[in-house]
Amino acid sequence: MSSFQDYLKRPSKDALAARLKVLTWVLTTVVLLLVGVMRRVKISLPEGVDLMFLPPVHALLNTLVAVCLVLAVLAIKRKNITQHKLFINTAMGLSVAFLVCYVAYHITTEETRYPECADWRGLYFFFLITHIILAAVSLPFILMTWASGITNRFSKHKKLAKWVFPLWLYVAVTGPICYLMLRPYYP
Repeated sequence: MSSFQDYLKRPSKDALAARLKVLTWVLTTVVLLLVGVMRRVKISLPEGVDLMFLPPVHALLNTLVAVCLVLAVLAIKRKNITQHKLFINTAMGLSVAFLVCYVAYHITTEETRYPECADWRGLYFFFLITHIILAAVSLPFILMTWASGITNRFSKHKKLAKWVFPLWLYVAVTGPICYLMLRPYYP
């Protein structure tokens, strides 16, 4: 029996899974509320502090998440659980870093708007709206998929990952696309 098959026979950690399910919904609620608040509330930065360097950082972090997701899928297809876990955990860490930077930027900086007369406006809004909706919808399922993997609930993990992966990848790819389309209009 291979080490991959042995790994899949590990007992599930049901008590931890139950706690992570509650944590998933608490975190999802907090994140969605925070994202909603940051659009309405602005915190002033000290004189001379400017976070305009963050939008390209957001794009870079999302790009790295997309790369990690693809590498994680390739690793698991090769039955390399160690690499799969490394890439998924890196994608999770990069996503947390993105969220912190994103909130810091948007709670302190006025939004840059895509001009009404600009070319590609319809395409930009298509990507932006689908990006935002799918980011919000996929967040709890990304967390559930990750939690099912770390609690050895592999059947559930595999079922969730089959449809969560393309959603997460779409969000990770369309973030940089939106940035690149909006970049000429940043101050």
